[in-house]
Parts: sequence; C-alpha cells; structure tokens
Amino acid sequence: MGELKYSRQREAILEALILRHDHPTADTLYRALRKDLPHISLGTVYRNLNLLSELGKIRKIRSDSGIEHYDAETHEHYHLVCRSCGRVLDLPMEAIRDLDRLAEQGGVGTVEGHALVFYGCCTECLDSTQDTLA
Repeated sequence: MGELKYSRQREAILEALILRHDHPTADTLYRALRKDLPHISLGTVYRNLNLLSELGKIRKIRSDSGIEHYDAETHEHYHLVCRSCGRVLDLPMEAIRDLDRLAEQGGVGTVEGHALVFYGCCTECLDSTQDTLA
C-alpha cells in the first residue's frame, strides 16, 4: 500500500483513541469526537478505525457479542472482556513468549501473530454481585 494521505479527521480519531484507556467502541469514540468535530460522521469514524486497524496502527478487539472495541496500544498484550458489563480491560500479565511458534507446531500453516482475549467477569462486577448477595 502506498503512503496514506493525511486526514485531519483520521488524525483526530487516532489522537482521541490514544488519550483513552477504556477500549471504546466506534460509537463511544464518535460521540466524544463530535464535541470538537461536529460535522464528523459515524461512517467516517468506522472507516478510519477499520483502516487504522488494517494498517496496524491500532488494535480491534471483538467481544463475544460481536461488538468491536479499539485500543491504541499495539504492543503484545492481552485483554479481558467482562460478560457482565461488556468492558474490555488490559490484563496485567506478561505476553506468552513463543506462542506463535508453538501454534505453528500444529502443522496447520504459518502463524504471523495472535490476539488473545479472555472472557469472564471484571472485579467491579464481581464486587457488585457480592454486595447484593451479602
């Protein structure tokens, strides 16, 4: 792919995502961006998030319900998707070294990378569940 043409809206989308640590959806990001860019469309946000993801500038994280969240952190790390509240959280753990190489040992092809997502219940939801049971 040739050099990407500069876009003020794309730059604003990337900048807004970099400033967040909550792994927003496109809709959440769109609502935040409208404060400074009132003419930006939801379609523009989706197109640019998909393009930035394809270029490896951001990560796309799909929850088990199919909702896509976005992360500006592209270094190898893992996520927890809470099945109760739907939030996506960074897992504070070391990336598993050689996981790609181990996966290739299965003989199904070449592994170029991985995205590991855990599903469960975040501590806030666990705490609120325990509060209602007490």
